Amino acid sequence: MVGKISIGVDKMVRIGIIGYGKMGQLIEEIAIKQGHNVNAIIDPLKGTLISKESLKDVDVCIDFSHPSVAIENIQKISSLGKNIVVGTTGWYDEMDSVKKIVSENNIGLIWSGNFSLGVNAFFKIIKDSSKIFNKLENYDILVHEFHHKNKADSPSGTAKMIAQRIIENVDRKDKIVTEELTRKIENNELHVSSTRGGSIPGTHIVLFDSDEDTIELKHTARGRVGFAVGAVKAAEFLSGKKGFFSIDDLMKEFFGDD
Repeated sequence: MVGKISIGVDKMVRIGIIGYGKMGQLIEEIAIKQGHNVNAIIDPLKGTLISKESLKDVDVCIDFSHPSVAIENIQKISSLGKNIVVGTTGWYDEMDSVKKIVSENNIGLIWSGNFSLGVNAFFKIIKDSSKIFNKLENYDILVHEFHHKNKADSPSGTAKMIAQRIIENVDRKDKIVTEELTRKIENNELHVSSTRGGSIPGTHIVLFDSDEDTIELKHTARGRVGFAVGAVKAAEFLSGKKGFFSIDDLMKEFFGDD
């Protein structure tokens, strides 16, 4: 049965925040408002590091730090037996290594390129739409995203997740291309392009285009609050669990298995 999304607290979780930039500060605010305890804030700039002592009163860590330290953080936190919500992007080439770390340390980890519940509803729309356009072969498909000038990776983790859902549901597309194209795109390729600049929180567009018309699916974030709410919801989901999870496992509780 499909459930209803609730952003209220289901159970109190003792949270540790890894990375205390704008996202980390917002996660702290949301977590406290929803009835959770924030018992650790790890911020190397303020001299607080990941250690047995700093995380002793923590059930679940939420990491929104930087791609350059994502794997190192996962290794350290896992070795201390703590569960992890990983919102940091840019480490997905190491997915198999992270699965091994999670298994060896018998902890729980959930990851996503975007924890916004609205974005994940958008993913379902894309999945369902891709199944329709799989049957309409005169439509080509492309993805574009916009983000602020300080974003560390390109394309975004969200754009990659969108592309993967298209590839999985459109038979004629089997290769994702993210680099600048100076040639004709092949029919089997899905081009994912990016723009960086300004203060844009995040905009993602999927175009289904033919000679006759264009159908556009678009998600525009108004700020970071949705990401923080979803990350805290993921911490609730992960509390007490063991294993390797993605945002899809959380969303199944709301939308079912389809």
